[in-house]
Amino acid sequence: MNQLPALIGVFAYLSLLTMGGGMAAFPELRILTVDVHHWLTFPQLIHLYSVGQMAPGPNMMMVASIGEWVAGVPGAVAVLLAFFLPTALLTFGVGRLWIRLATWPWRASIQQGLAPVSIGLILAGSISLAEGALTGWLAVAIAAAVFVVLLLSRVNPALLVLCGALVSLFAFSPR
Repeated sequence: MNQLPALIGVFAYLSLLTMGGGMAAFPELRILTVDVHHWLTFPQLIHLYSVGQMAPGPNMMMVASIGEWVAGVPGAVAVLLAFFLPTALLTFGVGRLWIRLATWPWRASIQQGLAPVSIGLILAGSISLAEGALTGWLAVAIAAAVFVVLLLSRVNPALLVLCGALVSLFAFSPR
């Protein structure tokens, strides 16, 4: 229970970094949960994040797993509220303000500048995740193949997930 204030502080802060999606907050999520608070190891965080990517619904619901890991059900509830409530309120407020500023000359400039910031945050998150997940040549080959297929075709990503799971099942299974 004594971890609840730290969990709330960390995940309320992280919620404000999710511009462009949860991947944008991943580097800071790693630093705070693994390096600073030692709630998880990096492989555990990668596992929870990967499961969150596979689960239906918002992928960042995986933060509840971290809260539960650290402080049980109260931790899960606290983390969910801390992670989703600040951005929900901020989005609501900014959305209302954005409508009022429809004719403001700087509005288009702000929108144009936010897209590269989002891309940079997502790219940093992807590289941070890759540092822990791409541990051998086969993992790199699977990631590269998925990347190329998605760039060059309109294949359903769920099919690639299934194929990756099958390859991994045979390649990484204990012998």
